[in-house]
Amino acid sequence: MTESPARRLLLVHAHPDDESINNGATMARYAAEGAHVTLVTCTLGELGEVIPPGLRHLTGTALGEYRLGELTAAMAALGVTDFRQLGGPGRYRDSGMMGLPDNEDPACFWQADVDDAARRLVEVILEVRPQVLVTYDDHGGYGHPDHIQAHRVAMRAVELAAADGWEIPKVYWNRVSRPVAEAAFARLAQDLPDSPFSKAGRIEDVPGVVDGDRVTAEIDGTAHAAAKAAAMRAHATQIEVAEPYFALSNELAQPLFTTEYYELARGRAGAGRETDLFAGAGEAS
Repeated sequence: MTESPARRLLLVHAHPDDESINNGATMARYAAEGAHVTLVTCTLGELGEVIPPGLRHLTGTALGEYRLGELTAAMAALGVTDFRQLGGPGRYRDSGMMGLPDNEDPACFWQADVDDAARRLVEVILEVRPQVLVTYDDHGGYGHPDHIQAHRVAMRAVELAAADGWEIPKVYWNRVSRPVAEAAFARLAQDLPDSPFSKAGRIEDVPGVVDGDRVTAEIDGTAHAAAKAAAMRAHATQIEVAEPYFALSNELAQPLFTTEYYELARGRAGAGRETDLFAGAGEAS
């Protein structure tokens, strides 16, 4: 019988591509180090805006199926083999941006019963038994309904799993350090004339930016920068990459971060700013 890896990381994201943008370097690093990395994606992003003109015929279910293929390619780039869709592919549909009629679709993730969806995630938690879970803050990083719902479902699943016998030692929320973002956007302003992008985004467009003292952990993924960029390129319907920058469908350039930042939301932090999400989490089987 093959032993399971001692370190096990679970990430909960809303749509395909969120994982590569937020955590691609972290995922690649831990996968390369032999940790078991599990990704749960809550929707297939059926309502995403498609960038390449040749793919704009893809909408709804067809787009979701295509984006699942993009996710598969992205995970190959990161070296991650365990990636799943909450409740199975298409169980919860993309809810669209906040305030749109799509939010009222009974099949969308925003309308899902939190406890019901959380129990589906608990099944994964009890199988994988992660020491670390990563998700969004209670604003979903930037207010998208599916991101907010992913936060609610993940945090509720942590509670339910503890009652069922597996308490996850550490839970982190995705963050970006404001001083780091400011410096990166200053470089972007200088580099923009020589890049393929015509306009720069704003720090306010980056999900999860907080003051530096809110950041409790930073993961140096510099050695895995190429893997992160490749994973983001795999999500070609949603992302255009020109390292060290990228743009979404709004065509506004923003930095591609290869050091990724986190805020400890549950559990005990190590001394100082952590450089390993597993610090102090133990390696219980």
